[in-house]
Amino acid sequence: MSTRDFTANVISATKVVPDGNFKTSAASGVWDINEALDLIKGGNWPNAANINPAAFVDALFQTHLYDGTGSNLEINNGINLSGSGGLVWVKRRNGGDGHWLVDTERGLNKSLQSHSTAANNTGSDQIVSFDSDGFTLGNRNEGQNYSGLPYVSWTFRKQPKFFDIVTYSGTGSAQAIAHSLNSTVGMILVKRTDSTANWSVYHRGANGGTDPEDYYGILNLTDEFSNNAGHWNDTAPTTTQFTVGDDTAVNASGGSYVAYLFAHNDDDGGFGEPGDQDIIKCGSYTGNGNATGPSINLGFEPQLVLIKLASHSGENWILMDNMRGMPVGSNDTLFEINDSGAEKSTAEILNLTPTGFDIKSTSNGINTNTYIYAYMAIRRGGMQTPSAASSVFTVDDGMAANTTSVPGFTANHVVDLGISTTTSSASNVTGTRLLGDTFLSTDATDAETSNSVTRTSGYQNGFFFTDGSADSTRTAWMWARARGYFDVVAYSGTGSATTVTHNLGVAPEMMWIKRRDATGFWSVYHKGVNGGSSPEDYYLVLHDNNAQFDDATIFNDTAPTSSVFSVGTHNRVNNASGTYVAYLFATVAGVSKVDSFTQSGATNVACGFSGDTPSLIILKRRDDSGNWYLFDSVRGIVAGNDPHYYLDTTGAEITNADIVDPYSGGFATTANLANGDYIFYAIAATS
Repeated sequence: MSTRDFTANVISATKVVPDGNFKTSAASGVWDINEALDLIKGGNWPNAANINPAAFVDALFQTHLYDGTGSNLEINNGINLSGSGGLVWVKRRNGGDGHWLVDTERGLNKSLQSHSTAANNTGSDQIVSFDSDGFTLGNRNEGQNYSGLPYVSWTFRKQPKFFDIVTYSGTGSAQAIAHSLNSTVGMILVKRTDSTANWSVYHRGANGGTDPEDYYGILNLTDEFSNNAGHWNDTAPTTTQFTVGDDTAVNASGGSYVAYLFAHNDDDGGFGEPGDQDIIKCGSYTGNGNATGPSINLGFEPQLVLIKLASHSGENWILMDNMRGMPVGSNDTLFEINDSGAEKSTAEILNLTPTGFDIKSTSNGINTNTYIYAYMAIRRGGMQTPSAASSVFTVDDGMAANTTSVPGFTANHVVDLGISTTTSSASNVTGTRLLGDTFLSTDATDAETSNSVTRTSGYQNGFFFTDGSADSTRTAWMWARARGYFDVVAYSGTGSATTVTHNLGVAPEMMWIKRRDATGFWSVYHKGVNGGSSPEDYYLVLHDNNAQFDDATIFNDTAPTSSVFSVGTHNRVNNASGTYVAYLFATVAGVSKVDSFTQSGATNVACGFSGDTPSLIILKRRDDSGNWYLFDSVRGIVAGNDPHYYLDTTGAEITNADIVDPYSGGFATTANLANGDYIFYAIAATS
């Protein structure tokens, strides 16, 4: 019998072992079937079911907050710099040490500063290694790692259709420089490295996008974009090269240069689980001078936004990110990257939306009537459906140990929603990254309240400011936003039935909606209401124990979809002048479960989890009055009394009742739970 041969992606004379088993890998060559089977058994053969991590923005860009130590410090942000290359940009948050840029092309001991004309700053112990999961800072203490001081780093990984780095030598006459973006070029930053020179900027939004290759900006100055052929030779960049003219800032004979290239995706990014999503956009808008400014549609919610007035001089380059804070409805935190100063908290500049951002300022630097502004925006993370609950959910009662550290509660993931309460009588307070330093209470109808305690912004992986005042009676439950699992949407009401866009990626199975600017009920949608029959016709109330209500004015009798949910005309969800927040939850196999059950004595509830103790259980009777129970595995889900809270009351922790027990793959209820129909939400074990 003859041996069969078959091709793997590309026919060639030479067999090339694939780099991993992702569907985007290629095993070029003609392979003997037994050779291919050996690779398959070893997990190293292209598999259409697998998605390369580089398909998600989380593996390509990270904003990471840290405190300096004065000694070597590993920054583990999940970016593979040692294998793929990239750029690390570091800035002290509370001081004027400047912006430091180090990249894998120039090497560890060479840094540039975005606000300076200086050539390469050379010296050891700045960044001492580029790692497979981030980078390691040295102890040089030159603006990147002073002990006890707060810093932010932005890390960009090289990847087609996202970011590239090119070094080249000047010739003194126009020349084309090859690059590997393989996509539309959105922005280029060029800096001479062997001598002093301004940073030269190409941006596709210059001149409102008309012949932008004729114009250049200066990153380290407040100048407008100027028409000058000496920079880009009046030649538009292509998907494989850009052109420099004869200006010495970009092409002096014998000069050394580095160029940072940022892509522009236009429905051709190819990222995400569907493989059809964009993660970076560079464009422009024209100001209107109104507090209700232009609305920029990116097709995604950004996590980083860079804005520069392009048509006039005198305004700074403004950089904002959602880790330090771009809250909806309150002050934004920003850097002026042409300046070495500390970050600034300023009146609201923009509101993030599920599809982009809305300009809210009338300042010259953001929104003067008829002025043209250039921007770059990078998509928010959480594009990938989680495979483990520990990556998106944490229960922490560890504040007692955090007597001197901030935040009071920590997680091994970014926290987008935190809920906290104490064992004594107290409100169940929420903190939401998208909303900044404000809180709501799940047990009250009160409007949103500003404070500096229940906050998530400004922290890498935590919730709740303690400033040394630990509370050993306090517990927190913390969620990260992720595709198919959990999302947060802030929206404004219209007064007429409408749809609201979200980024959950699947139809939400439970939603909590609360008016922020005024008192109002918490309205809850759950797929198990009314036994799962037309649940969109009904609603529950999170802050009380009432049974389900039938009311078309809440969810407009319209089921949510994978891209929108519907709200009716009720003030609770859609007042014409109201502002709202919606928390969206869904089932992820093995991670979370949204469902319902009928209690008739002790009942076993299957969730499809591994193990017999979920990390969180929330349940509520829907057909009659009954509290919103909250149980967690840290305080105990055991075959006996289970400490628990009611989300709808300010009551103290209850410790003398046995309501739920462990059960393989889910949880069990005991006969102590009243008979009736229940809805629930559960999250799998996190350890």
